Amino acid sequence: MSPEADSSDSPRQPLLSADEFVRLCDEQLPFARLIGMQVERFTWESVALRAIFNTDFLRPGGTVSGPVMMTLADAAMFGAVLARKGPLALAVTTNLSIDFLRKPAPTDVVATAQLLKLGKRLAVGDILIHSAQDDALVARATATYSLPNS
Repeated sequence: MSPEADSSDSPRQPLLSADEFVRLCDEQLPFARLIGMQVERFTWESVALRAIFNTDFLRPGGTVSGPVMMTLADAAMFGAVLARKGPLALAVTTNLSIDFLRKPAPTDVVATAQLLKLGKRLAVGDILIHSAQDDALVARATATYSLPNS
């Protein structure tokens, strides 16, 4: 029986470990290294990733740039998909939409992704991005990933 078909009340374990995810990101997502990405949480239910603040991330006005938050959101969604599907080659973003809600402080940002739907060909998820300084919600994204034929 597949892990998705398991109806027990016990918590499900991700099909990939956090360490395996980091290794896969090193191979497939070189931009993750550029934002100093660290895994905060890697579970079946959600994946939380942190971008370690760097002054290179700042835009005029002292805010963390949108591309950093978009990169983090995309990586978190990738992690959420792999936690449920295991190491997939060619799982790719087909859509990423982000709303910037408030100016983040010049500090780390944390993105938490949860899948809303996981099908055979597509995965849809919701990503919340918080400022690590005060836990303020600074952005919200939705993403769709195309999944390879299994």
